[in-house]
Amino acid sequence: MNLIKDLFLYLSAFVPMYILIAFRLIIDLFNDNLSFNVLNTVNLVTLALLIILGILGLFMNIRHSKDVSKEIIILRKQNITDRHFLGYFSLFVLFALQLELSYVSDYCLFILIMIFIGIVYIKNSLYYINPLLNILGYNFYDIIYLEVGSQKKAEGKIFYKGNLVVNKSYLVKFKNDNFAFIDKK
Repeated sequence: MNLIKDLFLYLSAFVPMYILIAFRLIIDLFNDNLSFNVLNTVNLVTLALLIILGILGLFMNIRHSKDVSKEIIILRKQNITDRHFLGYFSLFVLFALQLELSYVSDYCLFILIMIFIGIVYIKNSLYYINPLLNILGYNFYDIIYLEVGSQKKAEGKIFYKGNLVVNKSYLVKFKNDNFAFIDKK
């Protein structure tokens, strides 16, 4: 089950790119730069599925996660939202502007690149690199915290919509050290 959740998180990271590619494809179709053929139909259906799965996967991971909430006190925080997302946006530009998905070869290349990136993303727990969350208003923090009831300090990466306050306690759902959300319950 964790692999499926991880795969959904990976797909969600690219939802903005899928939307850009679909937007470009639709504009080309309406302007008669492309024709409605089997490959373009497959492209649109694939992109629509990826968008839906990415959004549903992110929603499942945020709202319906079975991960246990821990009460923590933030000892130190650093908003690092900007550090990790610019690299992904260059990928968006590469895919959205450079690949001609109306060609079978570019479509296959797109799928292979997404598989390779997905393997690295999931294998290295890079869940914190998710531009969709940033677009939705979440900030990404590197924190040092103290779990309530323990004297052991720990480090983690956390998403929070707003500004974290130092020395305040929060309920946090930790997927792992690289992906956690403040629990709104």
